[in-house]
Amino acid sequence: MLTLPSIFAGLAALVALWALWRARGAAKRIERLSESYWELRYESGQLKARVTRLEVETGLREASPDPETRQAPVATTFVPLSSLKK
Repeated sequence: MLTLPSIFAGLAALVALWALWRARGAAKRIERLSESYWELRYESGQLKARVTRLEVETGLREASPDPETRQAPVATTFVPLSSLKK
């Protein structure tokens, strides 16, 4: 004869198994979505590079300068707070 606690324990085990099954399915879906995201990001970069190259070849855009000839970023300097309070 089943008692009330054993029925609850059986239901809890079934719910736990169902939750585990759903969690594994969600993990697989997240893995697929993450992989798709990185593939799309890579393809987007490739397409952007092709469009830029085609624009330069057709004269719609000027070629960007070499990375070596670009300006260096502006250096930040330290400003003490006491000088701002005056």
